[in-house]
Amino acid sequence: MRISMTKLLVGLLLSALAQIAHAEKITVAAAADLKFAMDEIVTTFKSSNAGDEVEVIYGSSGKFNTQMQQGAPFDLFFSADIAFPRELAKNGLAASEVKPYAVGRIVLWSASMDASKMTLGSLTDSKITHIAIANPQHAPYGKRAEEALRSSSLWEKIESKLVYGENIANTAQFVQTGNAQVGIIALSLAVNPELSSKGGYYLIPDMLHAPLEQGFIICKRAENSALAKRFANYIGSKPARAVMTKYGFVLPGEAVRK
Repeated sequence: MRISMTKLLVGLLLSALAQIAHAEKITVAAAADLKFAMDEIVTTFKSSNAGDEVEVIYGSSGKFNTQMQQGAPFDLFFSADIAFPRELAKNGLAASEVKPYAVGRIVLWSASMDASKMTLGSLTDSKITHIAIANPQHAPYGKRAEEALRSSSLWEKIESKLVYGENIANTAQFVQTGNAQVGIIALSLAVNPELSSKGGYYLIPDMLHAPLEQGFIICKRAENSALAKRFANYIGSKPARAVMTKYGFVLPGEAVRK
């Protein structure tokens, strides 16, 4: 009996060591609008890929693009603007085709006001002195915010009130902390309970700006990574797509919500 138990324990130990030996780690660069959705997706992915590690770093798509052109060690890149991974692929820095994964939306959101009763025109109110948007120079959501404001003939009227976040999550933080009374942020952040509990949001009409078509690639350095390929495939799975829908993303082929 003791010998059998010993054999069993040794077998379990060897099995565990084998799993550790075959475990992989990948580092994912992801647009900040994916923060809540990607965290959930990684959690569900890891539940069926025990031992493997997926580290996600969130930030500005434009800055990630620049960093990867300079050799930053990322294995996958999820961009809020599909143009960035297309540029990397064109320059030979991708190990996969560029895959669209969602279309994002922008909203007005406030931690202190009922944004659901606002429109873009409300931003001209003299009581609103600080409006947060992501930096249009490198953040796709900021660029679309600027486009929407210009399309509405509001940019010149409210430009002096603008404060710029490094990325869309940083922009939402400005509003959360009171450094801005209202912000133009990602719908995917506004529907998260942490933000939605503080008030509603106003969905900005998508005809006011170019589509926020988003896409990802497996980076060149992960060319031989089985884990990178499994994670890329998982993004198209039913559970992952359900999470994306939950956070307000429009999936490829679906109709855009008006």
